[in-house]
Amino acid sequence: MDVVIVESPAKAKTINKYLGKNFEVIASFGHVRDLPAKDGSVDPDSDFKMLWEVDGKAGKRLSDIAAKVKNADRIVLATDPDREGEAISWHVLEVLRAKRVLKDKPVERVVFNAITKDAILEAMKHPRQIDENLVEAYLARRALDYLVGFNLSPVLWRKLPGARSAGRVQSVALRLVCDRELEIEKFVAREYWSLVAHLRNQAGAPFTARLVGADGKKITRLDIGAGAEAEGFKRDLENAVFRVVSVEAKPAKRHPYAPFTTSTLQQEASRKLGMAPEITMRVAQKLYEGVDLGGETVGLITYMRTDGVDVAPEAVASARAVIGREFGDRYVPGVPRKYQVKAKNAQEAHEAIRPTDVSRLPKDMARHLQADQARLYELIWTRMVASQMESAVLERTVAEIEAKAGGRVLDVRATGQVVRFDGFLKLYQEGKDDEEDEDSGRLPPLAPDEILKKDKIDATQHFTEPPPRYTEATLVKRMEELGIGRPSTYASTLAVLRERDYVKLDKKRLVPEDKGRLVTAFLESFFGRYVQYDFTAALEEQLDRVSNSEIDWKQVLRDFWRDFSIAIDGTRELRTTQVLDSLNDLLGPHIFPAKENGSNPRACPVCADGQLSLKLGKFGAFIGCSNYPECKYTRTLSNRGGEANGVEGERPGVKVLGEDPKTGKEITLRDGRFGAYVQEGQDAGKDDKPRRSSLSSNLKPEDVTLEKALALLSLPREVAKHPETGEPILAGIGRYGAYVQHKKTYANLAKDDDVLEIGANRAIDLIVTKEAGGGARGSGGEIRALGDHPEGGAITLKAGRFGPYLAWGKVNATLPRGTDMTGLTLEKAVELVNAKAAGAPSGGGRVLGEHPDGGQVTARAGRYGPYVSWEKISATLPKSMTLDDIGLEQAIRLIEDKIDSGGAKKPAKKAPAKKTAAAKKTAVAKKPAAKGAKAKPEIVDSDEPPFEPDAPAKKPARKKPAGKD
Repeated sequence: MDVVIVESPAKAKTINKYLGKNFEVIASFGHVRDLPAKDGSVDPDSDFKMLWEVDGKAGKRLSDIAAKVKNADRIVLATDPDREGEAISWHVLEVLRAKRVLKDKPVERVVFNAITKDAILEAMKHPRQIDENLVEAYLARRALDYLVGFNLSPVLWRKLPGARSAGRVQSVALRLVCDRELEIEKFVAREYWSLVAHLRNQAGAPFTARLVGADGKKITRLDIGAGAEAEGFKRDLENAVFRVVSVEAKPAKRHPYAPFTTSTLQQEASRKLGMAPEITMRVAQKLYEGVDLGGETVGLITYMRTDGVDVAPEAVASARAVIGREFGDRYVPGVPRKYQVKAKNAQEAHEAIRPTDVSRLPKDMARHLQADQARLYELIWTRMVASQMESAVLERTVAEIEAKAGGRVLDVRATGQVVRFDGFLKLYQEGKDDEEDEDSGRLPPLAPDEILKKDKIDATQHFTEPPPRYTEATLVKRMEELGIGRPSTYASTLAVLRERDYVKLDKKRLVPEDKGRLVTAFLESFFGRYVQYDFTAALEEQLDRVSNSEIDWKQVLRDFWRDFSIAIDGTRELRTTQVLDSLNDLLGPHIFPAKENGSNPRACPVCADGQLSLKLGKFGAFIGCSNYPECKYTRTLSNRGGEANGVEGERPGVKVLGEDPKTGKEITLRDGRFGAYVQEGQDAGKDDKPRRSSLSSNLKPEDVTLEKALALLSLPREVAKHPETGEPILAGIGRYGAYVQHKKTYANLAKDDDVLEIGANRAIDLIVTKEAGGGARGSGGEIRALGDHPEGGAITLKAGRFGPYLAWGKVNATLPRGTDMTGLTLEKAVELVNAKAAGAPSGGGRVLGEHPDGGQVTARAGRYGPYVSWEKISATLPKSMTLDDIGLEQAIRLIEDKIDSGGAKKPAKKAPAKKTAAAKKTAVAKKPAAKGAKAKPEIVDSDEPPFEPDAPAKKPARKKPAGKD
C-alpha cells in the first residue's frame, strides 16, 4: 500500500478516487509546524537556527499519518506545486523522520497543476525529490517575517498604545494606502473649462467637437483656467463658421488579454464580481480541489497561485475548438496565441489559471456549483477562451474642423471609434477601476470643405480631482507593479489590514483608519528603510534568487539582520515625547489642517493660550490641549470629511446643526475621544451637564442632520406596549449600543436594526424572546398556535432559550434571524418544519457538504455568533470569517481543531447496519393524527430546540388507525 499525503481533505477525497485501492490518500490539513511566538524561535546568534513546534491542532493528525506510513510500501508527497506546498511536504517529512517511521521506505514528491485523472496519473509517473531551493526560499521568507514581526510589534505596543502588529509586507501595503490618503488631503483643486460645439453635417446628423486650438496654438485640457477666458472663446465660437478641414480614418486592432494569473484574477473578480481577494482565493481553491459533477469529483480549474500566463498546448487546441463551435471559424485566429510573463520569477513557471477542460461550458456547470463558484468559473472560462480568439478590428476617425470668427481662427476636433469586427470583444471586456472619458462615439459621414451647421456651444467649468483611493483591486495591482509581496499573499495581507482595524472599506475604497496612519507615521520615522517600496521589492527579488539557487538563504538573513537589529536597539531608549513630536510633524496636514482665515490650526478652541498636539492614552491616540489638566479639551485625530467631522470656524471638533425649535438651544455634532456624538447646548459645569447622545452604529457623522440629532437626543422613546403587561417598551442607546427595554429586561438591537426607526413588531419580538430565554433551560413559553400541519398535528410558535422556534411534534425548527414573528404564516411555518424534518439546517443555516467520516457539515448563525457543526460538535467561526465566506474545508479544520483541543470528543464511526424485515417495518415513519382525531403528536421533554442537534430531526410518528395491522 502506498500512502499519498496532500494538504486538504477535499483534495484527498478527489485524488483517492483516481488512484485506486492500492493507494491511501490522507490530508495534513495545511501546515503542521510553525515557529512558536516566543523569543529564540529564530536565533541570529546561532546562524539563524530555527526551532519548529508542531501545531497542537496538528499533533493528532501527524500521529495518524505516522501510523499509516509505518505500514506503507512507499510515501508520495503530493502537496501544492509552489513554495508553500514544497514547505508543507518538507515539514511532514521532517516530522516523520523524527518519529522514525520512514526507515528505508522510498519517499517521492509529485506535483500536478490540475486535479484531474489524467494530470494526477501523469504526475505519478514522474516523481522527484523535494526541491531544496524552494524549501530554502520558504525558510528565508518565514525567518524574515518572524524577525520583523516578533521584534517590531513589541516596539509598537510599548511606544504606540493601540497598535497591534507590524509586518514585512503588511506595513508596506499599509503605507501605500496612507500615502494615497495624504496625497488626497494635500491636493489643491484647479479650475479649468472645456468648450464643446454641438454640430450637424449637411445631412443633419448631429455630433460634437472639442476646442483644441486657437490662433495657431494648441489648447490642452487645463489651459483655459478662468470663466472670463472661456466666455471669450464661447462668443467667438457662437459667431464662427465651421468648415471640415480633413477627415482621417485609421484602422486599429485590439488584442485579447492573457489568461488569468493570481493577481489579475483577484483584480478582475473584485471589479466584476465584487469579491474580496480573500474570498476569490477561497472559491478558486474549491474549484481547483474538485466539485461533484453527477457522482464524479473533478477539479474544474488549474492551480490558482501562479504568476505564469503560459497554457498547455492541449488546452489551447481545446479552446480553439470551442471558439469555432460556439462563435464560428471567423473568430479563430490563424495561429494559436502564446503569452509570456514579465515577472522575473513567475511562481516557478506555472501555467495560467484556466479551466481543466474548456469544453465544460459555464452554463452546463452552473447547476453543479454554488453561486459564487459558478460566477468565478465563468469569469476564468471566459478569460481563457477570449485569450485565444481573433483580435477586434476598430476604426478611429478624426475630423479636424476650422471655426472662423471674423479674423480669428479656432480649431475644433471631433473623434469617433467604430468596431468593424468585434473578435474577442464578443465574449470578454476587461473591467476598469476608474473610468476615463473616451471618444468612443461614432461620427456621421463628413467630407473635406463641408460647411457644418451649429446647434449650440457649451462652456463647462471643471475642477481637477485628487487621485482616487485604492480599491482592493488597484492596491493588488500597485503591489504587483512595485514587486511588493507575492500574489499568493496579497489576499491574506489585505485581510490582516482590515482585521487590525488599520484600514476600512468605504464604497469599495480602502480608507486608512487613524490607527493605521499612526503606525505608518511611526514606522516611517524610526524604521523608514523597512517600509520603503524599493527595499521591500529588492528583498523579494533576493528571495526569488534563493529559489533559483543563485544566492545563499542565510546570507540574505545575515545582511538583513545586521542593520535591522541596530534599528530595533535604537528605539529602546526612545522617549514618548520624541515619538509624539515626530508623529505631530508627519501627520500635521492630517490632524491639524490649515484654516481658511490663516489662524493657527493648533490653537486650543477652549482656552486662550493652549496648543493642540497628539497625545497617547490607554485606548490609543487622541488630540489634547497642552494646558491639561486645567484645560480638558480633547477630540479624535481625524478631521476627514471637513466640516462633517467638526471643523466649524474657531471650534474644531464641533459642527453646529441648528437650534432646538422647542428650547432654542444650539444642537451640535462633536468629535469625542470615543467617537462622534450630538449635544444640546453649550458645555457647562458638573451640576448642569448638557444632554448628549452617541450615534447609532449604522449612522455616519456626515449623515447626521438636525432632525436626526433631535431624534437621538429624545431617546429613549416609547416604541410599543407589552402585549401582556401593557407597560411601555422603550428604544434607546446605552453604553453597549442600541437596545429595547421593558421594565428591567433589555434586548440588544441587531446590526440591521435602526434605533430611530425600529417598529412595534420587531421590538416586541426582541423583548418576548429575551424574556422567554431569561430562566432555566426548558422555561421557554408558547407564543401562539399557528394551525395544523397538513399531515396532522399543531404547529406552535415558541420562545426558547436561544431564540424563537417552531414546534411540530418532535420537530423543532429555529426561525431564521430577522423573521417577523407577528407576520409568520402557517404556510411559511409548514415550509420550515418540513425542511427541518428533511434534514436541512434551521435558523438560516446551510449545508456545506459531507465530512470525510460521514455526516453533514453545516454553517449556522448562533446566539453567540456564527458556527459550524458536525454530529454533536460545534465550532465557533473566528472573527475574520463570515457565514458567506466559510467553505467545507475551513469548517472541517475548525471542527478538527475543536476535537484536538479537547473541547469535543470525536464520534465513533458507525458501520451501516443491515435492516431486517421486522426492523424495516418498525422503522416506517408515523405522522401525527389527522385534524379532529384524538391522537396527539408526541411532545419532547424540553420546550426548546437543542443548540447542537445531533442529527436531522425525524417527522412525528404516524399512529395507525385502531383495528388495523
